[in-house]
Amino acid sequence: MADKTDKGAAQQEDPRVERARILSEALPFMQRYDKRTVVVKYGGHAMGDEALGAEFARDIVMLKQAGLNPVVVHGGGPQIGAMLTRLGIKSEFSGGLRITDKATVDIVEMVLAGSINKQIVAQLNQAGG
Repeated sequence: MADKTDKGAAQQEDPRVERARILSEALPFMQRYDKRTVVVKYGGHAMGDEALGAEFARDIVMLKQAGLNPVVVHGGGPQIGAMLTRLGIKSEFSGGLRITDKATVDIVEMVLAGSINKQIVAQLNQAGG
């Protein structure tokens, strides 16, 4: 009788085992930084993947549950660029930095505070935060 188990699946680590391994490696750092504030950058490019966003939120909630005080600093460059394009506004950059006028600042604020921030808060709430 042939073995019908998937050999590729056997090589992949069970997500629960992987998470336990990661936690055991992280524990000394978590103890060292207990009750400390840690800043976590969540880039705009990473926000494009819904599954990654959910995982990010779970990780932030886990940091809080482990005794750290995570502060999320988020980006939004791709989302800002998409909105400016949608509105027919050309983005100007100098040295990798966006040059903004008053109208562009208002749009940036709308995208960051009105959309991205709310999405992140919703993901954190859904993850138990």
